Amino acid sequence: LHRAKEIKTKLGTLLQRPDSAIDFIIPYPEKPEKPPKAQRPSPEEALQWRDSLEKLLQNPYGLASFHSFLRSEFSEENAEFWVACEDYKKTKSPVKLVEKAKKIYEEFIQTDAPKEVNIDHFTKAVTMKNLVEPTPSSFDMAQKRIFALMEKDSLPRFVRSEFYQELIK
Repeated sequence: LHRAKEIKTKLGTLLQRPDSAIDFIIPYPEKPEKPPKAQRPSPEEALQWRDSLEKLLQNPYGLASFHSFLRSEFSEENAEFWVACEDYKKTKSPVKLVEKAKKIYEEFIQTDAPKEVNIDHFTKAVTMKNLVEPTPSSFDMAQKRIFALMEKDSLPRFVRSEFYQELIK
């Protein structure tokens, strides 16, 4: 418990530390820009999504469809967190990495975050520890937990949904 409080204090300090370079960063937008209209997949391609959440999430149409489905179930934060983590991992600038880490933490990880994802205390503690000095892999454990949750829980319901059934006809 003492160690957790120490990590929380360090993280709080990191997130509050003024950094003159941060003033010059263009923050990533509240809502990602809409990608160009994704092409509807063939029924054969959509059929592959039943067995592979990874293929579903890598397909722009599949991701948008799955996100809409999750929104209907009030759990879209899972897909949004996964997408934010994918974007975060591609960040090259250390300064932007810190900024994005802070945003992801505040939006998805911290207790009572606006889009708090359902991760266990251990995963949350490891993630917070990783954020003391952010790296591209800081959110990996949490992202894997959310991926597993979507794969085990949300994907089977998505596959049974009317929208998905229309795609595979």
